[in-house]
Amino acid sequence: MTRAIRGAITVKKNTQEAIKKATVELLTTMLEENKTETSQISHAIFTMTKDLNAAYPAKFARTELDFSNVPMMCYQELDIENSLAMCLRIMLVVNCEKKQSEIKHVYLKGAEILRPDLK
Repeated sequence: MTRAIRGAITVKKNTQEAIKKATVELLTTMLEENKTETSQISHAIFTMTKDLNAAYPAKFARTELDFSNVPMMCYQELDIENSLAMCLRIMLVVNCEKKQSEIKHVYLKGAEILRPDLK
């Protein structure tokens, strides 16, 4: 069975270092909160708002975490008027036996406003 774990975080600056820090923080929290190992991940999808273009977040998943065997893709988020700026979103598709209600989605920093129901 597969389940999706969603997460989002705002990034302080459009720099490689800031994107790296946000990517590692969000992925680490998503994995820890869901007690998930990288070997369980089918694939990962990363999106960033148009104001973030200094680096690919998948690069940091690969170099800083154990994602070298995880298929990953990066996309630009839809540019919707008045949407949250400087936002990195991740969807991990994982192989697990958890019920959908057991999945813990993670929204950090300014991205908490995207899912106030999860507080």
